[in-house]
Amino acid sequence: MSGILEGKRVLISGVLLESSIAFHAAKQAQEQGAEIILTAFPRPTLTERIAKKLPKPTKVIELDVTNDEHLARLADIVGEELGGLDGVVHSIGFAPPDALGGNFLNTPFESVATAMHVSAFSLKSLTMACLPLMQNGGSVVGLTFDASFAWPQYDWMGPAKAALEATSRYLARDLGKQNIRCNLVSAGPLGSMAAKSIPGFDELAAVWDNRSPLEWDLKDPEPAGKGIVALLSDWFPKTTGEIVHVDGGLHAIGA
Repeated sequence: MSGILEGKRVLISGVLLESSIAFHAAKQAQEQGAEIILTAFPRPTLTERIAKKLPKPTKVIELDVTNDEHLARLADIVGEELGGLDGVVHSIGFAPPDALGGNFLNTPFESVATAMHVSAFSLKSLTMACLPLMQNGGSVVGLTFDASFAWPQYDWMGPAKAALEATSRYLARDLGKQNIRCNLVSAGPLGSMAAKSIPGFDELAAVWDNRSPLEWDLKDPEPAGKGIVALLSDWFPKTTGEIVHVDGGLHAIGA
């Protein structure tokens, strides 16, 4: 049987470690028949080493989503490699240390602006940079952490994720005419590189021990990766502006 991404060409950002959700999305995308290309920043060489653990070789492009020159050249580089794109995975987020860990009331605007630029506005920037390659429509999938709530220690990444979620809805609105879908996967907490940058992450993750209907494994990014691959596929042809929760069901449970 052919895979659900057979013949698809997909750009995937955010592969930092083997524990990254983006790594598992890349692995499963290849296993499901896709050709992929990876973007990385600030250490493309690290991503190149991790990429060797994927089922098939893949090219890694340096891409700083806050750098207009990087964004302007992206379509040419990807087009030369793959010819076009059918999917884009946005797995990018960053907040300076003083925007996390219980410092919400004292975080300066400069740090908030950085978090918003890298974590939210970049969804629009990356999508628009790839748009010339998506002539036949396609699927954009981003990663969020449910912004409906104020989480312990998460601080300004919470408003940044709320902005990301709103950005995804507006992209869905404006790109639907071109048959481009834009959706998000809201994953539960995982012991990834992003998690390690959050002071007091264990306090946040402990919420899942007590409230998640399905057992949640902090060491297993595969379910979130599968959610991304499913949204990249043609099995969600009329779904856009959606947030699919891959969080063990915790989003549906009260205190």
